[in-house]
Amino acid sequence: MLGAIEAGGTKFVCAVGDKEGNITDQIQIPTTIPEETISKVIQFFKRYDLPAIGIGSFGPIDINIQSPTYGFITSTPKTAWRDYPFVQMIQEAFEVPVGFNTDVNAAALGEAKLGAAQGLDSCLYITIGTGIGAGAVVQGRLLEGLSHPEMGHILVRRRSDDTYEGRCPYHHDCLEGLAAGPAIEERWGDKGANLINRPEVWDLEGYYIAQALMQYILILSPKKIILGGGVMHQQQVFTAVKNYLKELVNDYVILPDLSDYIVSPGLGDKAGITGSLLLAWDSLSRYEK
Repeated sequence: MLGAIEAGGTKFVCAVGDKEGNITDQIQIPTTIPEETISKVIQFFKRYDLPAIGIGSFGPIDINIQSPTYGFITSTPKTAWRDYPFVQMIQEAFEVPVGFNTDVNAAALGEAKLGAAQGLDSCLYITIGTGIGAGAVVQGRLLEGLSHPEMGHILVRRRSDDTYEGRCPYHHDCLEGLAAGPAIEERWGDKGANLINRPEVWDLEGYYIAQALMQYILILSPKKIILGGGVMHQQQVFTAVKNYLKELVNDYVILPDLSDYIVSPGLGDKAGITGSLLLAWDSLSRYEK
């Protein structure tokens, strides 16, 4: 059995399961301050004899193994977690290999291996909720370079009738600043769950997401796009995204049938935690070599 942590901005999901994504035990822990949250994480896993633990974390994080701050959460807006040595704290508690990547990269891995993109060698997973992030699998591998992708912070064109200034503390009106859940609430004065019958809310949301998808398609050419997160529970957003995407692409590239190309997660809300189990398995496999 393997351990997995999906570390989100509002909650941590901790699970014990196998590399096939079968989960035998799972808990949720509120994301408060590191000392409080991590102590509960450790308490949960101490009940098991685990050979490895995988972490899919909110970011930005340092995934460069050669870096002196590898395993840290770095310049996150969550100030209590800034420069927090996440991997080191887990390794200190359990002395086992620890796989570490972003929560969206973990979700992309889960969907590629066991979910909606199973059998494909590329996919893009995007979560739109408290924040916006994306992970990509390219030629069967997680996309990494100088660091991990931060696709939620690309710049998009503001629609002419949108006067909302954006709420990203770094970029104001980037994609996350204009289209994440908190931006919806601040712009419209209510939580998204209470705005179901306001089609203008979801039309604007689709407009910004479609712009982002066009850029991702032109750069990465993924074979499947998976849209997850709380905002995407509003199925009407999918319709707006697909309509605007067709208009924006304007037949410049040939797109597959969008009903099968842009989809919900095959693993549902378990994409991230399943991917974190796979990160644990990968770290164990590399350690045993």
